[in-house]
Amino acid sequence: MPGANVRHRGRPPVQGLRERRKEQILAAATRIFAQRGYPATDLQLVADAIHAGKGTLYRYFPTKEALFLAAIERGILKLGQEVESTVAGVEDPLERIARAVGAYLDYFSRNLDTLELMAQERAVFKGRKPTYFAFMDARLGPWKGHLRTLMAQGRMREMPLERIVDVVGDAVYGTIVTDYFAGHRKSPEDQTRDLLDVVFHGILTAAGRKSIPSPEKRP
Repeated sequence: MPGANVRHRGRPPVQGLRERRKEQILAAATRIFAQRGYPATDLQLVADAIHAGKGTLYRYFPTKEALFLAAIERGILKLGQEVESTVAGVEDPLERIARAVGAYLDYFSRNLDTLELMAQERAVFKGRKPTYFAFMDARLGPWKGHLRTLMAQGRMREMPLERIVDVVGDAVYGTIVTDYFAGHRKSPEDQTRDLLDVVFHGILTAAGRKSIPSPEKRP
């Protein structure tokens, strides 16, 4: 019979459809987890938000935990993309550091849901290294290189790189968290200016630095 061996393959796959659907799921999950909290979020709520069945979510994420962690990772990866975009083309290492700090503070001022998920991750998954810090650790290499360059140029005093990274990183993270829990007290631009002024210039005059007491060691 003519045409008996013709195979009907259905509609051809739409290019990029899977990635767009995944992004849609993660955007909805981020919002709902942030609003309701991890324990109180049923995946049906996420499915309803994207007008899909629950089975659609499971084709992308096998468990609620996998969806939650993917939502955090999405937010942190977007942070990285914004930082890289902000410093792209900036040659001076000190300017790169300054712009990166500003990009971090600006991003989190606009993405409070990601901050909320970070707080939930720490509370729910205590035995797991937080996604934010894993992200930071994996990307320290180039920034340590900038610090070495500044020391070699005589623009930054010699000190262990880990000490600088820890102090500046803690200052930025502390500013982000404090701003979230205390409410937006300052704009990201003002926060960046104040933080960099204290980090880059310190709080003591030349005379004050001569009389710095040595920190006492506790027994």
